[in-house]
Amino acid sequence: MVEYAVLLEDVSRTYGKGDTEVVALRRVGVGFARGSFTAVMGPSGSGKSTLLQCAAGLDRPDSGAVRIGGQDITGLGEKELAMLRRDRVGVIFQAFNLVPSLTAWENVVLPSHLARRRPDASRVRELLDRVGLAGRERHRPAQLSGGQQQRVAIARALLGRPEVLFADEPTGALDRGSGHEVLALLREAVDAFGQTVVMVTHDPEAAARADRVLLLTDGRIVDVLEGASAEKIGLRLGGRR
Repeated sequence: MVEYAVLLEDVSRTYGKGDTEVVALRRVGVGFARGSFTAVMGPSGSGKSTLLQCAAGLDRPDSGAVRIGGQDITGLGEKELAMLRRDRVGVIFQAFNLVPSLTAWENVVLPSHLARRRPDASRVRELLDRVGLAGRERHRPAQLSGGQQQRVAIARALLGRPEVLFADEPTGALDRGSGHEVLALLREAVDAFGQTVVMVTHDPEAAARADRVLLLTDGRIVDVLEGASAEKIGLRLGGRR
């Protein structure tokens, strides 16, 4: 029996009303197995970012249920959702979201300090070493390349051992070489740490790193590709535009 880190059941989400109404998700049902790497793709406006935001507890669906570790999170209050995102979910954004005045080390441990928990220094050191930032712990974001800043964000997201790691276009602001390094780190998080990763991307090469690719169109999952090459993903995505 498959054990899901995240499960969406008939999730729908609409923005606006009347002439401005946009249906972002239409009764989407999908599960993300523990220890799996899933890429979510689709044209602009297909609903891929909304799917990630609802799955991560960053947005509320209008109907349906979202379960993280078996718990239905759709009925949680704002305080409970904030605690869930802090303790059980890791999120990596395209813009890194690092605090400019803090060092790499301080940015990694910031969520722990906000939660009034003492971070495990040995784990922080291990993560920074694992993402290739050993010796740069005291560097501030302005002293790091874009790829290095994204590695700090990945270490920060992994520190709390989240049940699932969501990545929203994590290579979108990076050059090709840095993007490949970040994707390798996400792949390693799955293979070495047993992490569950859900990544929104527009790049077939990035999606090819995943175990499975979900293709969305008009708020619906229209195709699922398993272990597909970048070429196959690109052809299938092109045919759906």
